[in-house]
Amino acid sequence: MKFAHLPSLAAVCLSAALIPGLSFSLRAEDGWQHWFKDGLGDAKVVSGTASYKVENGVLVGTTTDGSPNSFLVKGPFKDFELEFDVKVDDELNSGVQVRSHLAKEGDPAPEGSKGGKPLPDGRLFGPQCEIAVNGTAGDFYDEARRGTWWSILTKTEAVRTDAAKAAFKKGEWNHYRIVVKGDHYRSWINSVPTADFTQPGDAKGFIGFQVHGIKKGTGPFSVRWKDVKFRETK
Repeated sequence: MKFAHLPSLAAVCLSAALIPGLSFSLRAEDGWQHWFKDGLGDAKVVSGTASYKVENGVLVGTTTDGSPNSFLVKGPFKDFELEFDVKVDDELNSGVQVRSHLAKEGDPAPEGSKGGKPLPDGRLFGPQCEIAVNGTAGDFYDEARRGTWWSILTKTEAVRTDAAKAAFKKGEWNHYRIVVKGDHYRSWINSVPTADFTQPGDAKGFIGFQVHGIKKGTGPFSVRWKDVKFRETK
């Protein structure tokens, strides 16, 4: 029995690269890292005592009674793209910090700080892309510093359209894309633009997955992230 001539692997790859839709499956993923597939890796918990664990490839953050805001951090990083799917209990508020900073003992209050007082040692502060069911999801909040939304600070509230406010689906998995390059910050939820602004104050910093603090006697509540993809850009 004769076998038909089989093309070389190089020829297959070249052909696929020329055909839209086929090249993705055959080429490398252009620098993408897949976080939390097998565990927490080099990430560490700061600021609070919430618990973080990986279950079947899903990062689960769970509140601890009386804890302040907690963050699972990696970095620091400069320019990057970050994608993930997230689902949060209705009672819980969450977010993902970008280009954020850890306060140290003896540091002055962060520049622009609303309270004007130094932060506790180990407190994470800076821009946070919101995860919430109340219509604020995808906007960026200046955590533990200015205490307001970057859309207000940068006068870019026009991007907070009705579609943006409704993009996050309560009780469902929601897909986020966050791109930070230079002074430019953007976010999308389920492909809907939810933030687009520039600010030069945070050139580099940590990414942090937040479990918001809750009142004593409530909870526990959880937030879950899966398919977390990250890559640094130039």
